[in-house]
Amino acid sequence: MDGFRIPVGDWAADALDWVKVTCDGALDVITLVVKTLVEGLADGLTAVPFFVLILVFALIGWLVRSWQLAVGTVVTMLLIVAMDQWENAMLTLALVLVAAVIAVVIAVPLGILAARHDAFSAVVKPILDFMQTMPAFVYLIPAVIFFSIGFVPGVFATVLFSVAPGVRFTELGIRGVDAETVEAGYAFGASPGRILRGIQLPLAMPTIMAGINQVIMLALSMAVVAGMAGANGLGKEVVAAISSLNIAQGVEAGLGVVILAVFLDRVTAALGNPGDYRHSLLGALRKRRDARRKQAVAKAA
Repeated sequence: MDGFRIPVGDWAADALDWVKVTCDGALDVITLVVKTLVEGLADGLTAVPFFVLILVFALIGWLVRSWQLAVGTVVTMLLIVAMDQWENAMLTLALVLVAAVIAVVIAVPLGILAARHDAFSAVVKPILDFMQTMPAFVYLIPAVIFFSIGFVPGVFATVLFSVAPGVRFTELGIRGVDAETVEAGYAFGASPGRILRGIQLPLAMPTIMAGINQVIMLALSMAVVAGMAGANGLGKEVVAAISSLNIAQGVEAGLGVVILAVFLDRVTAALGNPGDYRHSLLGALRKRRDARRKQAVAKAA
């Protein structure tokens, strides 16, 4: 066996070169669209005064969860401002949001297909295993080959790295819907599409939202790695801190990532858990609405 070698890496390099040459026009279109989305969102976030955005984030936290999250959001976001990392944080947030939306748009339909077709599920599972276990830095290689440097390769690598849990959780949620409930829908003459929209997706939503939560968390972790591909934001600050051994810069940029991660995690977790609404402003508004409905029904009776 001495000297015997299977050139898998060479085959992969040839495949990437073929895709680069063959799909050059499509890659240019993707670059234009993604760059426009990320830079447009980033420009919008950075153009708004920081105190306005902080109030918006706090209001979101209060609406979906509790006043404690709103207060914590104000304090931690002001810390980002005080560390002079606000603009970098908004650039990272723009990248994460665009990448997460793209990943969810890809993951949810694939998860639905996997839940409805066992053969497709059997094919997609090893692919997802491969995507989840591949080291994150490896995704930067095709990203830079296809899209050079900047935001676009960062989004591309982030989507590849974070899409897998969205597919898995969507499939798990739909397969976990009670079979008797689905059979009852068929018994009443509902079509498969209507059962999916009216029964399976609503009942599976907490699990799907848990998958979206994981997609966002992985996207945020990969956004830091994407700083090596030239994506501006907190990730680039971390990379610069590593290259110069600047402890202060690394700690401040890393803390900014942690604050964004905690905020996004709490918000998406609350959206996936309806019970968290009970202490929020939105929960109070819903209780008041339900009380008015009951009063109207009582008067009508």
